[in-house]
Amino acid sequence: MPPKGRIVVDEFYCKGCELCVEACPQGVIQLAPERLNLKGFHPAEMIAMGCTGCGICAIVCPEVAITVYREIKAREEKANA
Repeated sequence: MPPKGRIVVDEFYCKGCELCVEACPQGVIQLAPERLNLKGFHPAEMIAMGCTGCGICAIVCPEVAITVYREIKAREEKANA
């Protein structure tokens, strides 16, 4: 089973450059089509399940507006204890 993850986009900093959309290997990020942030940009958002928490979107974001969370499996928790 592939790892599970999710992203949180800080809309205040997102400038809608789409670098994260292009870089996402799972294709689960898009710009919000009907929402603008305070600066007038369409912010990025996660649109579907399937994020693996790889972190590529956060790495390519020039504004550091993306935080990635990855699910830790029980086996990994026991190994780290």
